[in-house]
Amino acid sequence: MRSVGVEEELLLVDPYSGKPRAASGTVLATSPEDSTLDKELHREQLEIATRPRLLMEDLAAEVAHWRGEAARQARRAGTELVALATSPLPVVPSLNVDERYQRLAEEFGSTALEQLACGCHVHVSVESDDEGVAVLDRIRPWLPTLLALSANSPFWQGEDTRYSSYRSRVWGRWPSSGPVELFGCAENYHRRVREMLATATLLDEGMIYFDARLSRHYPTVEIRVADVCLQSDDTVLIAALTRGLVETAARAWRAGEPPDPAGVGLLRLAAWRAGRSGLSGRLVHPLTWTPAPAEAVVRALLDHVGEALEDNGDLGLAKEGLDTLMGRGNGAHIQRERLRRTGSLRAVVEECVRRTTL
Repeated sequence: MRSVGVEEELLLVDPYSGKPRAASGTVLATSPEDSTLDKELHREQLEIATRPRLLMEDLAAEVAHWRGEAARQARRAGTELVALATSPLPVVPSLNVDERYQRLAEEFGSTALEQLACGCHVHVSVESDDEGVAVLDRIRPWLPTLLALSANSPFWQGEDTRYSSYRSRVWGRWPSSGPVELFGCAENYHRRVREMLATATLLDEGMIYFDARLSRHYPTVEIRVADVCLQSDDTVLIAALTRGLVETAARAWRAGEPPDPAGVGLLRLAAWRAGRSGLSGRLVHPLTWTPAPAEAVVRALLDHVGEALEDNGDLGLAKEGLDTLMGRGNGAHIQRERLRRTGSLRAVVEECVRRTTL
């Protein structure tokens, strides 16, 4: 069974106004030595990370633990922790004091300065770079569905963007972000990374911001397409589906099945539609590349990875998780419903604070 680990980026907000607060330094200064809490690009953010886990029950417990620990540390610093992919309320973000972050700001200007956006990164173990690249080639059509499920960023600077995941649009400003072409083998992948670095456009290999990439530090593929999920059970669902995708892709590679040849342009359209519609409209179906109801696309994903989920012992969790998520809606739906009922973006943040540690 493949191990899976999760990194989540979260916001720190004022407990009264709901606006993001630049308090990560204060929070981290009081964190215990064994904490996985870490800083991010902006002082209004924290990152938490789990260890590699085989069982989804263990991953769920660890995600809940670190969200709870981060929330406790935030309250000690006079702030609240909230799993929002963008801030509903207006904010002027402030960069953390870090040489690399300062270089990002100098080189990329407003793209870096305004990049207060929180994602969820899932790491799944692979046996080799060749297997990892074979997986990357074969999961490309399904990544927009993960984005639609996780979508949790409808608001930007106090306005409804009409998107379910506006984070995905903000993140797309980086020059190396988004879907990629087929690589075919690890040699081609690494050659492409070297070619990108040779342009001197990117600071370093850490800026290879593909939707899914080989990890630089671990024997994993890192799937980076999702918004941070509002509730931790959705994070675990995304992790289970992602592991299912990786295992399904690896099996297809070993069986000699070729990847879908869809070009980057088509993949970008599917990703845009997922970010725009989330679960509330039509998505681009990854088997036909035509519009289909979101529920039909989600069910197609479940069918695609069903055998791997069953072998991993995750099929029941995935079915139940998808039924729950489709019933109550993703984070974008919950935020908009809260605004509709209250007329207050501050109330939206309050409700999301509550749900972050459910």
